[in-house]
Amino acid sequence: MAHELKLSKACSNPHHNLPLDSEEIWQARMDLAACLRMAARLGLEEGICNHFSAVVPGHPDLFIVNRLGWAFKEATASSLLICDFAGNVVAGDGVPEATAFYIHARLHKMAPRVGAAFHTHMPNATALSMVEGEPLVWAGQTALKFYGRVAIDENYNGLALDESEGDRIASVLGDKDILFMRNHGVMVCAPNIAEAWDDLYYLERAAEVQLKAMGTGRKLLPVSADIAAEAVRQMREGDPDSARLHLLSIRRQLDREAPDYRD
Repeated sequence: MAHELKLSKACSNPHHNLPLDSEEIWQARMDLAACLRMAARLGLEEGICNHFSAVVPGHPDLFIVNRLGWAFKEATASSLLICDFAGNVVAGDGVPEATAFYIHARLHKMAPRVGAAFHTHMPNATALSMVEGEPLVWAGQTALKFYGRVAIDENYNGLALDESEGDRIASVLGDKDILFMRNHGVMVCAPNIAEAWDDLYYLERAAEVQLKAMGTGRKLLPVSADIAAEAVRQMREGDPDSARLHLLSIRRQLDREAPDYRD
């Protein structure tokens, strides 16, 4: 299902003379590799087809993304690619998966507020993209983290294999952070890697518990709109710090159990 990017520009470009070996950029590489590894451990990936990206620190016209053909569990800091928005791989060995390039390049270019974008077909959230009605019904506290932050792409249009489809997806996202892609999966967007990881994790947990509740066959009890709005306000106040601690936690776990993600 993975598609190789077949652009004439999609090759290493020796003319880019950018200082891409700074400690800050290496830390971003390790953070993104850690998220990929933990996503695999939690079953949030699908083969070699899903992709995470992050804007390169200090370089708003470049982004880091996992490479074609490597499963999340194989990701290391050095295996990740740095690409520009035109399809050039400016650092790294390999090429991005085609849909990864077209979705993420256009998203980062059209929405500079998106510092990190995580796309998965994680099972519970994807299941909610396949049924009629609103994906989340705001009946559980974890789901309230996303109240007012969700957009829905109602028009599945096949694989994103050109810029127009990437642009369409970015347009549907608008000013929201979470995009449920009908019949497809989800896109989680955030200002940075830590907040993208935090939202991805809790989105899947919210979807999982909602599906369990739906499976009882009993009527779900949504929270009132005013309480939901207050709850998300309370959560969002602490989200940046909580997300930072969450990312540090998964890195500590991997440091003990799979430290090669840092390679």
